[in-house]
Amino acid sequence: MLALADWHSRGERVPIRHHRVFIRQDGPAGGAPVTLIHGFPTSSHDWVEVLPYLLDAGYRVTTLDLLGFGASDKPHPYQYSLIEQASIVEAVWQHLGIGSTALIAHDYGVSVAQELLARDAARITSMSWLNGGLYPDLHRPIPAQEALAGPEGPALAAVMNEELFAATLRGILGRPVTDETLGELWQALEMSDGTAVMPSLLGYMAERRANAERWVTALESYPGPQRFVWGPADPISGAHVVERIAQRLPHAALNVLDQDPAVGHYPQLEAPELVGPLLR
Repeated sequence: MLALADWHSRGERVPIRHHRVFIRQDGPAGGAPVTLIHGFPTSSHDWVEVLPYLLDAGYRVTTLDLLGFGASDKPHPYQYSLIEQASIVEAVWQHLGIGSTALIAHDYGVSVAQELLARDAARITSMSWLNGGLYPDLHRPIPAQEALAGPEGPALAAVMNEELFAATLRGILGRPVTDETLGELWQALEMSDGTAVMPSLLGYMAERRANAERWVTALESYPGPQRFVWGPADPISGAHVVERIAQRLPHAALNVLDQDPAVGHYPQLEAPELVGPLLR
């Protein structure tokens, strides 16, 4: 596993829409473009274990830390928005000279991807989804998320530490990950006082509900190939979302990672050996 420090050393922070955003590219310059969008509250380092599978397939892979995450700027106070995050992704594409691209998204990133589809679906050559709130009415936030999004959120964020973070993450996993992995997820979160921005970032839950019709329509009307790689043991967006996907998108590829023990909320970290080949 590539350590977080090494991950950052091979990327760069570039000025994007008045902020500095961490981006990196891997793979041959002439490879077919693939863009990976991470979830909350972590960073692009989430993809480190599946990246080799994409590189073996010859793709040119772009990853970035969204605003407020990882090594990107974390302005505070600030009104974070999924709409702005989509604009940041588009600006990264422009900066790198990327036209059309395949898109792979997880968790928070699925809403960013849905907004990108709603803007210009023709630009996305294929779409792969990992556990996330595709259908806002099915989203089941855990108590920690609800508390951080509430009036006491800043006070709770101020006492967040690695032990509490790791315990919360373990509660949404179906398969265990190493203490080292959890520690690196925490390091990415706490960079630049990242715990302080968590309550503001969690405004995405209300934003999803406000944009539900637009984003569900973008998902269900997308004419390109779609694949869903899903951990059913996820208490937030697990097996109950699989049922909706199967009903509404019967022609999409649906891979449910239900081998014992079933995968939870972070398929790319819990079972990269299963997820990586499916994303190629």
